Amino acid sequence: MIRRSGPQLGALFYFLGMIMLGLYFTFAAVQGDYGLFKRIEVKAEGDALAVELAALQEEVARMENLTARLSDNFLDLDLLDQQARDVLGMIRADEIVIR
Repeated sequence: MIRRSGPQLGALFYFLGMIMLGLYFTFAAVQGDYGLFKRIEVKAEGDALAVELAALQEEVARMENLTARLSDNFLDLDLLDQQARDVLGMIRADEIVIR
């Protein structure tokens, strides 16, 4: 019976397999579908959408205010005059338009 003094081939393959498996799971944890990079990307996209949502909510509130000011229950004559000038291009009889 001859004994080798070097490492066994099976042990070498075992450790090599464990190292490869560890590298695979490390790569998947960092760059996979549920990894750190994807989480950072989703967080940044969520923050951008939250900012856009706040801007849109502010715009909706402004439009609701204008709509309420032009409703039948409450009529703001200054706003009505401004809208007639902007949208219809109307002017009063005592005004002069310079272009």
